[in-house]
Amino acid sequence: MFAIKAGQAFDGKRLIPGGATLMLDQGQIIGVQSAAAPLPQGCEVAEFPHATVLPGLIDTHVHLGCDGRDGALGRLADYPDEDLAGVIEAALRRHLAAGVTTVRDLGDRRWSVVARRDQVTTPDASTMPTIVASGPPITSVGGHCWHLGGEVRGGEAALRAAIAERIERRVDVIKIMVSGGVLTTGTDVMSCQFDDEDLRLLVDQAHRAGLPVTAHAHGLPAVEQAVAAGVDGIEHGNCVTPTGAHIPDSLLDRLAERGIAVCPTILAKIAGIRRSATESAFIQRFGLTSETVQAHIAQMHRAGARIVAGTDGGIGSAKPHGIIHSAISALAASGLSVAQALATATSVAAQVCGLGSRKGQLRAGYDADLLFVDGDPLTNVDALIHPAAVMVHGRWAAGPSTTER
Repeated sequence: MFAIKAGQAFDGKRLIPGGATLMLDQGQIIGVQSAAAPLPQGCEVAEFPHATVLPGLIDTHVHLGCDGRDGALGRLADYPDEDLAGVIEAALRRHLAAGVTTVRDLGDRRWSVVARRDQVTTPDASTMPTIVASGPPITSVGGHCWHLGGEVRGGEAALRAAIAERIERRVDVIKIMVSGGVLTTGTDVMSCQFDDEDLRLLVDQAHRAGLPVTAHAHGLPAVEQAVAAGVDGIEHGNCVTPTGAHIPDSLLDRLAERGIAVCPTILAKIAGIRRSATESAFIQRFGLTSETVQAHIAQMHRAGARIVAGTDGGIGSAKPHGIIHSAISALAASGLSVAQALATATSVAAQVCGLGSRKGQLRAGYDADLLFVDGDPLTNVDALIHPAAVMVHGRWAAGPSTTER
């Protein structure tokens, strides 16, 4: 048994007044009590009197096989397997250094991230982040990210085969490219890549297997098509139209009523990081300024839509790995309170990743994935930038040694 005392605690939903003592055993939290509670005789303890303890953060949209440099997404298809393994490992370490203990990878090549996930067979076998993985995203012929190997060639049989392969590979989530993308030449963010019937078939087949579906969708037509098809999540969700971005009230209502998780992949500005020319052109074309995107997120939040934090980490130099603090900060500037923004990367994110019963909260029975930051992130979200310590499955991944008490 092991104890951790912190001067302040955020449990994944709210602040615990007066701090907390967490009791840990075999990689799990077995109790949460007041900071003043007495400890069992001889219990090891680590004390953080001036720090805040939070559940380990969750980045719900990453690409671990991308190296975070210019052209990373296009380069992913060309990596030899041995080099790709190193890129994935380096990405995981960057996320861990940022306090991220779970990542949801939404697009790999050659099932590389799924294979890396399967290398860890027991929860306490690693101090690296837990991986939730989709494998190569399903896309149309020549569609967005076709080079990752997820093109569906043919009719209904090919669609069913695409889902069947992912079931066989034991993916955690199905990713479908419903619209074109910014970084794939020849695709159009305004166009739907599948017809209504085919998209509905993909979603239905996934749901029959108990798998959630999240949809890459930039254009308003694609977002509306994905929602109508019954997806569980929307990635990006810019809702762009020929005259700019627009979210109809009817769409807001459906997002909220159906509990669809929206990951806007919005980031606050980071010193020294600039957008690529391609991304800048996309933003200019549709008027997607930070203020516009923040206003849209605020609309969704007021309507009751479920929002999660994700960075699109790794796809280029403007979106490197390990910048989850930027996503949380951006959401806190978009109509969410800081506590609500933190929840998008803890308790809410865990639910969306299918891990809501064991991650994302400081509760008995939950995994001891913990983040410690100096100061109070609820009053200064920048406190998240430099973690004081990180624990994964009850093991220190970064931070202090313990002292006997």
